[in-house]
Amino acid sequence: MSGETKYLWMDGELKHWNEGSIHVMSHALHYGSSFFEGIKCYETSQGPAVFRLKEHMIRLHESASIYNMSLPFSVEELVKAVKDLIKVNNLKSCYIRPVAFYGYDTLGVHPKKCPIQIAIATFDWGAYLGEGAIENGVRVTISPWRKFHSSSLPTVAKAGGQYLNSILAAQDAQEKGYDEGLLLNGDGNIAEGAGQNIFIIKNNEIYTNAEDSCILMGITRETIIQLLMDLGYKVHIGKLSLGQLFNADEAFFTGTASEVTPIREVDKRSIGDGKPGAITQLIQETYFDVIKGRNNKYDHWLSYIK
Repeated sequence: MSGETKYLWMDGELKHWNEGSIHVMSHALHYGSSFFEGIKCYETSQGPAVFRLKEHMIRLHESASIYNMSLPFSVEELVKAVKDLIKVNNLKSCYIRPVAFYGYDTLGVHPKKCPIQIAIATFDWGAYLGEGAIENGVRVTISPWRKFHSSSLPTVAKAGGQYLNSILAAQDAQEKGYDEGLLLNGDGNIAEGAGQNIFIIKNNEIYTNAEDSCILMGITRETIIQLLMDLGYKVHIGKLSLGQLFNADEAFFTGTASEVTPIREVDKRSIGDGKPGAITQLIQETYFDVIKGRNNKYDHWLSYIK
């Protein structure tokens, strides 16, 4: 892939990028029994800094635990592995992808004695929703596919197999000429984007949904809620309807890869005046100040690579 680095970390060892291989009969390849995180490292005036690294590794452990997988490396060991990898690859900024998965032993649905493997890679991903998305906003379509219900699969787990749902939404959006798909849940309310949480703004108040809307409880989502409250805005957490979205003054996606991406259009309906709004631009600016180490108040969210 483009942007690959010299080394990756796998099962406790640094390896050359092309040595990061697994057996074709690995359980995860056949059944999606993998768990992953998306994390970002940013260039700051104090050197590279990883945003909310520990929280991501805690969630990796929690996602695996829901499926009765006990990771063979602690949160602290995985945090150190990321820092070591960034150092050895001599990176100033990067995207970080840890993945834990069941390897090869049996092809039965139950993983039984399949080995638990973990790999971490760092690379340059670029703009997730395309160049100019952060500045100009994106065009979104409502997916014909519904987000799975938490009674079918645990929506709070960031599991590989669960993202087949998101693949369908993303493919549908691309085929229709849109930047991203938006999934509704079984009740017909808004769940989330194919890879993002969503926020809606109306009359200077902010709205987002909660776990009972069948969403992934995003770490960026949590960050944005905190920042908005610190800025003095009221954040309502509850169900979101399509009517709310169509009548919104502003709307935006959040996620590690998407950061804070304005939504300018949904199925050919302009959101507000079809341009990134004032509050969206303010939270963008605030978020970027935080992740790039320009706001000391939130330095505890940064893991500096020194």
